[in-house]
Amino acid sequence: MAMATATPAAQNEQQEKGGLEYVYLSGLGNSLSSEAVAGTLPRGQNSPLVCPLGLYAEQLSGTPFTAPRARNLRTWLYRIKPSVTHEPFHPRRPAHPRLIGDFDRTTTDTVATPTQLRWRPADVPPHHPPLDFIDGLYTVCGAGSSFLRHGYAIHMYAANKSMDGCAFCNADGDFLIVPQQGKLLITTECGKLLVPPGEIVVIPQGFRFAVDLPDGPSRGYVSEIFGTHFQLPDLGPIGANGLASARDFLSPTAWFEQVHRPGYTIVQKYGGELFTATQDFSPFNVVAWHGNYVPYKYDLSKFCPFNTVLFDHADPSVNTVLTAPTDKPGVALLDFVIFPPRWLVAENTFRPPYYHRNCMSEFMGLIYGIYEAKADGFLPGGASLHSCMTPHGPDTKTYEATISRPDANEPSRLSGTLAFMFESALIPRVCQWALDSPSRDLDYYQCWIGLKSHFSHDNGGATSEEPCRKAEPVKFLVSN
Repeated sequence: MAMATATPAAQNEQQEKGGLEYVYLSGLGNSLSSEAVAGTLPRGQNSPLVCPLGLYAEQLSGTPFTAPRARNLRTWLYRIKPSVTHEPFHPRRPAHPRLIGDFDRTTTDTVATPTQLRWRPADVPPHHPPLDFIDGLYTVCGAGSSFLRHGYAIHMYAANKSMDGCAFCNADGDFLIVPQQGKLLITTECGKLLVPPGEIVVIPQGFRFAVDLPDGPSRGYVSEIFGTHFQLPDLGPIGANGLASARDFLSPTAWFEQVHRPGYTIVQKYGGELFTATQDFSPFNVVAWHGNYVPYKYDLSKFCPFNTVLFDHADPSVNTVLTAPTDKPGVALLDFVIFPPRWLVAENTFRPPYYHRNCMSEFMGLIYGIYEAKADGFLPGGASLHSCMTPHGPDTKTYEATISRPDANEPSRLSGTLAFMFESALIPRVCQWALDSPSRDLDYYQCWIGLKSHFSHDNGGATSEEPCRKAEPVKFLVSN
């Protein structure tokens, strides 16, 4: 067993956690390289006749070979045994009861609903039944199809057991994982990533990984995208700097284990279904690698937010961390947006999020604190879904408290909170088990029922007792 150090030319960040040191490579989209044993990375070519120390060369492609160079993603892995050395795949039995990869009308486990939805935090069983990351994963909603390579799924997880003797591989798409309770120690083919709440991790399509739970029972959120990959959003008039910086995204350094593991199981998600294959060795046997298709993590506290500094409320897109674009400019298959601590200084302005009907669909989660648009009911570990053109906005308590504040024009710092949003142009279908969940807040609509009319005809308006005057016709002069 070996743990690598970063190559001298690479930027790295070290974290001391429980006596273990994790070394990372810095930069999203960079071509990176790492070797756990010096001299194992071939020089000048990718697949020599015989690799150093007798390793196998294996390429993992995240895009077609002919993808434009700026978007072409691949990594070369130099491993003790190749991935192909396994028994045939078979459907996993029993099948996972709550994973979906297709969201058309023929999928009987999903329904379309424009209703505003909210869920309380899911309980994490402390010991029984034992649930690792795979078994604790369940789909909430999604759109499109993993088979058609277009769409997304939104999952949540509640796990109480580390993965043992198995690795997970998602053939359907990229996972963006948002821990809310408990750190995740994720072993990938490129190395290890320690991801506490307040950070996110992206596991690209096709990578094998295992999740350990160093803090015990854990829960969080997962977005999955089909047919594309996450990237940094364009900054437009903001300029060259701001929001999430590429250098703050961290990838692992090479780590491997050379152990005999009879019955080791690869669990592969394919078309939303799980399949298993056995082999007699650990898949984490990559001694060296190089490329730009790698897992990565990001500390959300390093996000540099932008906001209005004089009046009005900025659109939430100004807080986009990562985006998965479609072929239409400015239209996202899925955006990952956060609502971090920041200063609120706009004058004569309703500072919480405005009331809204959106052509996009918005799934929200709360990592910690209180969300600025909901005084209560939206809890850390909970979630809400406001689908395409479904009205939403601040609850009654938030609205009334905001408009009556005597210091409404004073600068205030929003702190102790971190919420996020998965936003998509595709309309989601919701899983029936999510609608039937005991965690669903059936009284969610009540948070707006108390909103009263503040309209007064004394300010120039009309009431039912004083009907509006009929408009005078407009006359146009037409010259010959």
